[in-house]
Amino acid sequence: MSSMRKLGIDYGDSRVGLAITDILNITVQGLETIHHKGNDKIVLKRLEDIVAEYEIDTIVVGLPINMDGSKTIRVEVTNKFIHKLKCKFNKINIETIDERLTTVAAHKTMNFLNVNKNEKKGIVDTISAVYILETYMNKIRNQN
Repeated sequence: MSSMRKLGIDYGDSRVGLAITDILNITVQGLETIHHKGNDKIVLKRLEDIVAEYEIDTIVVGLPINMDGSKTIRVEVTNKFIHKLKCKFNKINIETIDERLTTVAAHKTMNFLNVNKNEKKGIVDTISAVYILETYMNKIRNQN
């Protein structure tokens, strides 16, 4: 039986970071950043290609809830995007993960890796997506 991979999404205003599990769902790696400038069609089209290329059974989207737990404008925008995902990929399990801490962790990682400012913009979304997917993977491991 071939294993299905999981895809992590850090959904942003102009960029979307993607991460994916390996074929055994053990490791998570950054896949790419989609520059969409606010056009979800671009994101959905690219995701269609990725879903076709890698067998994906679960998409995990980071939901940006504020530290005090209040819903942000970003949550509404992200929820609209999640709704589009569910309509387009109705055979795929769509999950969300509270991503409050993932962006902070991503920036810490980059400071640790000594990434320069210009490169940071390019990879912060991908690293955030990795954290989102790792958080989800740890959660399901702990449930089993």
